[in-house]
Amino acid sequence: MAEDTATHEDHWDTSTAPLTISGGILLLCLAFIFYFVYHSGMAAIISLGIGTPLIFGGVVIWINEAIGEEGEGLSAPSMGWFILAEAMIFMSLFANYWLQRLLTPDWPPAGTPAEMPVLIPLIMTVLLVTSSFTIHIGEDKLANDDKAGFIKWLVISILLGTAFLGMSLFEWAHLIGLGFDVTTNVYSTSFYSITGFHASHVLVGLCIFLAILIPALGNRTNIGLVKTGALYWHFVDIIWFFVVSQVYFW
Repeated sequence: MAEDTATHEDHWDTSTAPLTISGGILLLCLAFIFYFVYHSGMAAIISLGIGTPLIFGGVVIWINEAIGEEGEGLSAPSMGWFILAEAMIFMSLFANYWLQRLLTPDWPPAGTPAEMPVLIPLIMTVLLVTSSFTIHIGEDKLANDDKAGFIKWLVISILLGTAFLGMSLFEWAHLIGLGFDVTTNVYSTSFYSITGFHASHVLVGLCIFLAILIPALGNRTNIGLVKTGALYWHFVDIIWFFVVSQVYFW
C-alpha cells in the first residue's frame, strides 16, 4: 500500500500538464499583445497557433491522468488554486474595462450599436444558471449510486452549455454584421476579450464534462473528477454574472 501511494504521489508531482497549460495561456496572452499593442498579425497567429494546442494538449494530459487506472481525479484543492489563478486573469480584464469605462468621456463610444442585445444575454444567463443546478442534481444521483440518472443530468448540462456557446456565436455574428467587431472601438475590444475569454472557459468545462461522460457510458466513473469538474463549472457560472452585469448592463 505504501509503495502504491508513493508511486501515485510521484506520478502527480512530475505531471507536465500544469506547465503545458500555463505555457499555452501565456502564449495566448502574448497573441493579444502582439495583435493589439504591436499590430503584428503574424506574431499573433504564431503565438495563437502554438498556445492553443498546448492548452488543449495539457487539458487532455491532465484529464487522462485523472481518469486513468491509478488516477483519483483532479483534487479539489488543486482545482481551487487553478480557479483562483483564472479569477485573477478575469479581474485584470475587468479592471481594464472599468478604467476605460470611467475615463472615456462618451460612453458607449462612437461605432457602438444604438441598442446592444438585452434578451440574448438574459437567456444565456438562464441557460448557464440552469446548467449549474443540473450538474448538481447529477452529483446527487451519483452519490446515491444512480449512474443512469447521473448520465442523464450530465448530458442535460452539456446540452445547456452547448446552447450557451451557440447563442454566444449567434450574438457575435449579429454584432459583427452591424459593423461592431473587435477593432471598432475600446468598448468592442473589451467586449469581445471578456466574453470570448469566458466562452473559452465554457468550452473547457464542456470538454471536462465529455471526459467524464465517455468513461461513464462504459460504467467507469471517477468521483473525484466529477466533483472538481462541477466545481469548475460553478466558477464559470459565477464569473458570467460579472460579465453580463458589467459588459452588457453597465
